[in-house]
Amino acid sequence: MNPNIIKIQSAIDPIRQQITSHSVYKHIHELEDLQLFMQNHVFAVWDFMSLLKGLQRHLTCVDIPWVPVGNASTRFLINEIVIGEESDTDTEGNTMSHFELYLKAMQQAGANTEQINQFIQLITQKTPVLEALTEVGVSDSIRQFVAFTFEVINTQKPHIMAAVFTFGREDLIPDMFVSMVKDLNQSMPERISIFNYYLERHIEVDGDHHSHLALKMVEELCGDDAEKWQEAEAYSLKSLEVRNQLWSGVEAKVKELTESV
Repeated sequence: MNPNIIKIQSAIDPIRQQITSHSVYKHIHELEDLQLFMQNHVFAVWDFMSLLKGLQRHLTCVDIPWVPVGNASTRFLINEIVIGEESDTDTEGNTMSHFELYLKAMQQAGANTEQINQFIQLITQKTPVLEALTEVGVSDSIRQFVAFTFEVINTQKPHIMAAVFTFGREDLIPDMFVSMVKDLNQSMPERISIFNYYLERHIEVDGDHHSHLALKMVEELCGDDAEKWQEAEAYSLKSLEVRNQLWSGVEAKVKELTESV
């Protein structure tokens, strides 16, 4: 493996461990806890798609008239990932993005989709992202998380975007959470089956096939440029720090829900 990749993985390992062992997972036991988790996490699912499409815009030609852009190998890597994320299939074989699949899982689980739907409507009407987040009243941790994603996109630097996509957004879901969801699915499949399927697809596609493609993409975009590798590491670390803050924000809400019952 590329020694620069190993260096980044080593640098981010402590914060990754904090995320995968975050105490938020220990507080999610009931369907109501999971609903609250999903209502917050869905914003991270949405802005992941924005980061993905930002990369595609930089690494391929999305303009008319078409001209070949960049490295053909890198174009293949990002297009392969886009197909899987934007055009996957649900439990019934219907084609949809992972974001749409997540919304479908929320609806089945009885999670409130009003906030994210209002947000998407505002974005569709060309309301700036941060303004839309404020208007729908998201928590500070969600706002900070999404704001950082768009800070990354706005760098206009594909190697930074690819690094955050690869190291900051790869599979960070611990086995204990997956097991908890599977247990809930066994007791109430009519409410949890789609979310369980989403997690399985996330682990199967994002955590395996796509992670290998993404690593190759970072290698190609950073090349032999030491400064690019340094930026890739710094932004990857920051992306994991804001993810940790997001989980702490969700945990506070779940605790508040538990105490109010």
